[in-house]
Formats: sequence, C-alpha cells, structure tokens
Amino acid sequence: MGTEQPGAAAASAGEVDRAAYLDETARKFGISVEDYLLPTHGSIRILDETGRLRDVGEQGTAPGHEYPMPEADELLAAYEALVVGRRVNDQNSALVRQGRMAVYPSSHGQEACQVAAALCLGDNDWMFPTYRDSVAVMTKGIDPVETMTLFRGDWHGGYDPAKYKVGIQSTPLTTQLLHAVGVAHAAKLRGEDTVVVAMCGDGATSEGDFHEALNFAAVFKLPVVFFVQNNQYAISVPLAQQSVAPSLAHKAVGYGMAGERVDGNDLIALMAVMRRAVRLAREGHGPLLVEAHTYRMQAHTNADDATRYRQDAEVQEWMAKDPVTRMRTYLQGEGVLDEAAEARIAEAAEAMASQLRDGLNAEVEPDPEDLFRYVFTEPTSQLAEQQARLADELARDAATQTEATR
Repeated sequence: MGTEQPGAAAASAGEVDRAAYLDETARKFGISVEDYLLPTHGSIRILDETGRLRDVGEQGTAPGHEYPMPEADELLAAYEALVVGRRVNDQNSALVRQGRMAVYPSSHGQEACQVAAALCLGDNDWMFPTYRDSVAVMTKGIDPVETMTLFRGDWHGGYDPAKYKVGIQSTPLTTQLLHAVGVAHAAKLRGEDTVVVAMCGDGATSEGDFHEALNFAAVFKLPVVFFVQNNQYAISVPLAQQSVAPSLAHKAVGYGMAGERVDGNDLIALMAVMRRAVRLAREGHGPLLVEAHTYRMQAHTNADDATRYRQDAEVQEWMAKDPVTRMRTYLQGEGVLDEAAEARIAEAAEAMASQLRDGLNAEVEPDPEDLFRYVFTEPTSQLAEQQARLADELARDAATQTEATR
C-alpha cells in the first residue's frame, strides 16, 4: 500500500535534520562530512621530540583542520603551569610515602594534557576531571590543599564544584562523563554558552557509561569536548587488549561527532587542538572527541607495581618525549624563556610544594556529628535521634575524661 508509518516519518525528519546539521558544519570548513568527522591521518604534532618547531607540512594538519599557534605570553604561562604541575606530582608522591595521603594517582608525564585541558576553558565553562587530573584542577585555580583533601581520606571533596565549575575528581570509572553531559544539557536548555570538557582515560572508553555519554551528547548536539588521555594502560591492561579500533578518536565517528588525535606530550599542539574544539562546541557544532597520545611514567598509584606489566625500555622511550623538556627547549630557542624566568617559575613551583606540605601535614580534628549534618537538607527523625544519641554519648565521655584528670 505504501502507507508511511508515523514513526518512520519522524525518523526520516530526524535523519534530514541530522544530515543538515553535519553538512552545515562541514561546509564551514569547505570539506566533506567525512573529512570533518574522521581523525586526521596522524596526530597533530607541532613540536618534535627535541622541542623543535616542525614544518607546517609535518604537523598533521589538513584543509579544515587548522590550529593557530598560541601567543608567546600564553605559552610561557602554560609552561609555568607545566613545571608547577610536575612539582605537584613529585610532592604528592612523597606525601603518600610519608602517610599524609591515602593514595595518589600521579599524572607524571601527562602534565601537558592537564594544563591544556584547564587553560582552554572560559570563566563560565565546566571541567569534569578523573582521579588522575589533580594538576588540571589546580591549574583551574583551585587551592592545592583543597584539591588534595579527597586523597587524604576526608569525608568531603575539599572544594565547592559550583564555585569553581569543576566537578569533584571521580574515582568510579567514567561516571564523570555522564555528569558532564548532564551539565551541558542543562546549559543548553537555559540558553547559556557554556562548554564542558569531560576528561577520561583510555580504559574508560571500554565502559558502558562512555557509550551512553557520547550518544546522548551527539543526539542532543551538546557543547561537550570529550578529552581522552590515552596513556597506554588501564591500570595493567595495555590498550591493544582493550580496543581494536584504528584509534580511540575513531570511536567518535560512530556517534556522528568529530574525532581528533593529538600528541599528548606536545603542549603547543594540545592547546591549539583543545581551543579549536572548545570554540566549535561553543559555536553550536555539537560535541567533539580529542584523543591525546601520552604515557603514564609512574605506576597507576602507589598501590601498583608497574614493573609487572611493562618493560623499562618502554619507559625509557617515553622519557625522551618528556613534555617539560620539549617545551623548555622550544621557549629557550625562541628567546621567550630566560634564566630569570626559569628562576621565577622554579620559585613558584617550590611555593606550591611548600603549601601542599604545610596543608597536608596539618592535623585535622574530625567532628563525629558531621556524619549526620550533610546527609539530607532536612534530617529524618531517625537521623536526628541517632545524632542526639551520639552527642549525648560524646558529652558523657568528655565529662568522664575531665573527671579523670582532676
């Protein structure tokens, strides 16, 4: 009979809308939809492994995939955050060994990703970090001791997410991506120009939450940049045993969003790629996925022994690609970084480390009644009764101790 069903008509209208949306974005760059969505042939890399500026033809760019260089003063500020971040990682690892924190997942070697993720955002944008992204949180301007409060085993996250527009560092794998998409959806409904950077590692791309977050963001054209730090291992599982996709960036295409690949140890390339992604998301082109190819130089956490699943030669190979060394070499060669600036930056890094030591070595006196204060806005009668009973017990215990000292 050829009678069209209502559902089919709706799906057809949706497909037309979807195609028009992608066509509009691709036309902006004068390229095909496929060229817009698919990752470029290689990673975007502006500096080589020695810190030399690569020729434009070697940087991995293509028509419609251009990435303007940040200004010199922006690069110097980013380098300072990079050096401070390295010092933070080393200091926190020491504090764990001294028993001042329960655990620390170091981002040593991944600091360029951390800095770029924080610096690409505007004042009204949000960032949703993982447990390994402490340096990114601090680069957003959050007090270092407040940032590390979560890792000393306190009952709260240390800082106010709404005040800083930074989610609490998520320990459950990948849940932060769903939170990020929810905030982006709310912002779009309110008519705000907020962009959200949702951070995760390569292991998170194997989780169901990853699929749900990307699919929802793509269907509703939400302003989210999914930033995947591919550090090669999901704790001890190498990437080759997690995914057979050509790259993690290719996963974006299945959701109808663009995927980008970038050298995760090249701070300049990261800043350029992330800025472009944030700009596109803000202009209404929907979500994007950026895969940064980097390496976790140290163990997963202090509770891990990385020598059981990777070879020293592999670690040595990545040491030669260190993001701090590359950036320092480039800035010195350009005459942007001199001895005075190096001294000032080193002093800032030591000041940050000192603040961490002082804050985390300070003893915290927990209040047992905090167990009840922040469960509900209006406590239930049962909780109120339990709190009163505990308060009475504590008061009688204190009176007994006072009597014993007389």
